[in-house]
Amino acid sequence: MTTNPAPVTRIPAPAVLDPDQTDLLRALDGVFTGWGRAAGAREILPPPLYPVSDLEKFDVYRNFPHLALVAAPLELAGGAPAPADGRFAPCDVGEVRLGLPHATCFGAYLYYEDTELPEDTLVTLVNRCFRNEDHYEPLRRLAAFQMREVVALGSYEHTQRTLADFTERITAFGAALGLDLERVAASDPFFESGGARAMMSRLSPVKYEFQAGDLAIASVNTHRNFFGERCRIRLAGEPGHVFTGCVAFGLERWLAVLTERFGGAAPALEAVSDAAAGAA
Repeated sequence: MTTNPAPVTRIPAPAVLDPDQTDLLRALDGVFTGWGRAAGAREILPPPLYPVSDLEKFDVYRNFPHLALVAAPLELAGGAPAPADGRFAPCDVGEVRLGLPHATCFGAYLYYEDTELPEDTLVTLVNRCFRNEDHYEPLRRLAAFQMREVVALGSYEHTQRTLADFTERITAFGAALGLDLERVAASDPFFESGGARAMMSRLSPVKYEFQAGDLAIASVNTHRNFFGERCRIRLAGEPGHVFTGCVAFGLERWLAVLTERFGGAAPALEAVSDAAAGAA
């Protein structure tokens, strides 16, 4: 019987994947990317870090300060500093102007910033995401992990059709793999607590997670026009700013769940290939 490894507290668990794990992760990403392309998504390639000023547009440092990680150059005025006890001192670090994203979809909104879309749009992208968690656990909860997303921009109806379609795909794929996925309403506090959007999110959930046991491995998210407003993205012929929604897949988390389910990455890869072929 396979048991989950014990959590590692406050130490980012490294995740160097072996060849079988790498093959499985690539196969999973191929399945999710294929779903996006079949729905009409083109792929874009985001950077692994952004100016703090870009992430600040999305209230990252107001609503998610506990998750935020940032990057800065070393301060070399007094010579090259040396780390002590596995860390640099605050005085060893220069100005912090770069932020590490905790979600992949930010790249899509920044890509379309200050544009007018000719029609409802779908894109897919994958990125490294970084989170300052209260504990880490190999593959299941990492300081840095890969997240594949499919992002819908345009009318509200377009975002809801996309999320409904991918909800069906995720549910069917999970069933084909023998996973007992539970669709659970969750919270994602993009909206200011006193605003109208926050009230709407309390009345109608804007985020659903697909949980395998106690681990969320995918989610579908409605943002209304929050990101459209912040990046001034419009839809041709329509008033106001675009609505957005996204579907997210935590690739290492899928890897962890399927490796445990099938007793290793190699048999899990065979199961994924069979499940993907059956859904084609």
